[in-house]
Amino acid sequence: MSVIRRAALALACASFALSGFAAEQAVEDAELDALLDLGAASESGSGIRLSGYGELGAAYTYADDERWSRLRARLELAASGRLGERARWKLSARADADGAFDLEDDYYPSAVRRDQRRDAILREAWVDFGAGDWEFRLGRQHIIWGEMVGFFFADVVSARDMRDFLLPELEAMRIAQWAARAEYFGGETHFEMIWIPSPSYDDIGKPGSDFYMYPRLPAGTRVKEREPSDSLSNSNWGLRISRLIGGWDMSAFYYRSSDITPTLGLNPATTGLELTHERIRQIGGTFSKDMGSFVLKGEAVHTSGRSLNTFLEDGRIGLEKTDMLDYAFGVDVPYRDVWRFNLQYFARWLDRHDERMELDREERGVTFQVVREIGSTVELELLAAASLNRSDYMLRPKLSWKFAPEWRATAGMDIFHGPQQGMFGRFDERDRVYMEVRRWF
Repeated sequence: MSVIRRAALALACASFALSGFAAEQAVEDAELDALLDLGAASESGSGIRLSGYGELGAAYTYADDERWSRLRARLELAASGRLGERARWKLSARADADGAFDLEDDYYPSAVRRDQRRDAILREAWVDFGAGDWEFRLGRQHIIWGEMVGFFFADVVSARDMRDFLLPELEAMRIAQWAARAEYFGGETHFEMIWIPSPSYDDIGKPGSDFYMYPRLPAGTRVKEREPSDSLSNSNWGLRISRLIGGWDMSAFYYRSSDITPTLGLNPATTGLELTHERIRQIGGTFSKDMGSFVLKGEAVHTSGRSLNTFLEDGRIGLEKTDMLDYAFGVDVPYRDVWRFNLQYFARWLDRHDERMELDREERGVTFQVVREIGSTVELELLAAASLNRSDYMLRPKLSWKFAPEWRATAGMDIFHGPQQGMFGRFDERDRVYMEVRRWF
């Protein structure tokens, strides 16, 4: 059987496998049904609005060991409605099935196949209501505090699915938090308070997966993740204020949390590798300003309490705690209604630096994005990101074609180059081509 025929069979099996999620989603379905009952019982409601999309996607890794690295079928469904004049609800869920991890079972270790063959997640499940100048939202929700192109800087609240690095659309990567959120809207001032009693954390996959964030670990390495208990002392909370000042949209925030990004270290009791979530503090802010012919924007976050890995001569992995400052600023430039340009500069500065981190005290980089629209149906895009400290870069050309109002086809490449310790170079052997077809409804 040819590789293409095997891939087609695996993709068809992945589509069929979506039906197997019913049992795995029993608890989440009960939560969804409860919210739907609320909407049906509301006398003043305006009915239930259903939406979603289905998607088939394939990726072929051509660098190093050639293989299918994605043959995924995805289905996302959402329902929303009103409970009254100032009360609404929404819930959404997503299910994936990926046939690549059955087709390429001689390449991916069993832990990776179990982790990425199937997936199901409750995306959102919230109710909100208003009182005076206040709005309140309770439940599983996305809280977005920053929006730079291609990267997360001030967007510190939502967890992320990092199993495909930063390659998916950022919206699709976000993992919502179970949160209570209160927002005040008064004139040009917006004030926000959040409390997250049981946080979600980044999903980084398993050693041996294509974009595992610690690629030095051999495939099949056993790494235990230890998440904080659900005690009140481990809950996350934050404050954010934003205001329009002289045409400048400014914001500042404080966030106290268990780090959504895990830290790799040794468990002193077992001497085994484990992932932990340190207690950190983050203070940051954002700005944006429409300058007429372009938009200027930026973000900055100071983090204290986080540790970075050091790599010792005997092969052991150490930890060094350091404060750090992440910042980025950029410009969005439209041109003749069919071109869009974005240029960003970003950096991370370390307060305490150790050469064994294999990083410079200040790591600097740039991104460049250009988008060209051809008519109303075709869009060409190139996103390039590079380190200024070393020869380390990522290139992402992409073509999107909306061949019908509800349909979109996308084809592109993900290309990485650089040394092993580089942000992009660690995936130097993961270059791939991909294609996706999506249908909204």
